[in-house]
Amino acid sequence: MGISNRLKRRKIMASLNQCNFIGNLGKDPEMRTMTNGKAVTNFSIAVTEKWTSNGEKKERTEWVRVTAYDKLAEVCAKYLTKGKPVFISGKM
Repeated sequence: MGISNRLKRRKIMASLNQCNFIGNLGKDPEMRTMTNGKAVTNFSIAVTEKWTSNGEKKERTEWVRVTAYDKLAEVCAKYLTKGKPVFISGKM
């Protein structure tokens, strides 16, 4: 079977848009209401990676911006506070 026949038979894999983060809230969430009356809450989480290189401890922190809508936005604004650990799963 030639290369072109193999390429024709190859199936295309579906894509997946999902991200998972575990981190700590950098500050209290900010909730507001959009013009259509729906709630939206924004907050950032710090995701820290730690490792050792040549006996020296290193770490790097990246900030992830999160936006929640509707009922989830209200729950986030009510229960999340600065410094709390959170697990976030959603679309990029």
